[in-house]
Amino acid sequence: MRCALNSIFATLVLVGGTVTAFADSVKSDYDHGADFSKFHTYSWGKVGTANPFYVDRIKQGVDKQLQAKGWRLVPSGGDATIFATDRVHNEKEMETMYDGMGGGWGGGWGWGGWGWGGGGGLMGDETTTTVNQRVGKLVVDIFETGSKKLLWRGSSSADLSNNSSKNTKDLDKDIAKMLKDFPPKGGKS
Repeated sequence: MRCALNSIFATLVLVGGTVTAFADSVKSDYDHGADFSKFHTYSWGKVGTANPFYVDRIKQGVDKQLQAKGWRLVPSGGDATIFATDRVHNEKEMETMYDGMGGGWGGGWGWGGWGWGGGGGLMGDETTTTVNQRVGKLVVDIFETGSKKLLWRGSSSADLSNNSSKNTKDLDKDIAKMLKDFPPKGGKS
């Protein structure tokens, strides 16, 4: 029984840590004085990516979200101009593996080694290694075409997989999250 409880606890700790480590970070901000109700068309400016296949993928993801909100793509001279750029870099991440879970019920209240009383170590032996994780960051900017004033910025940062289909699916989800509350309700709109 004690071994089963330790295994369940270890699984929860490892799965919980994995979920937060791979969660995407999506943010957006905007000019609170801009009147977004006057913007109905957009054109594309430059899209710079480390992988040329992602130029069209980024455009398609943004187009899908903006067109669902009533904006219309025009070849040039739209009310707004969109630029996008990505950056891929390696980040060092620490991975710790535990064995000989130790601890468990007994010796006092709660898990051994936690709370009052107890005895024995919590995690037993541990091994920590450093690995390089590829991380991608996407920034999408929307400018007012006439004044060239920045109206809105969205960004996403995520760990990248070696599977391009998974990365494309994650890109689409991140763009959808980025533009979920677009156009902003604050400001003059």
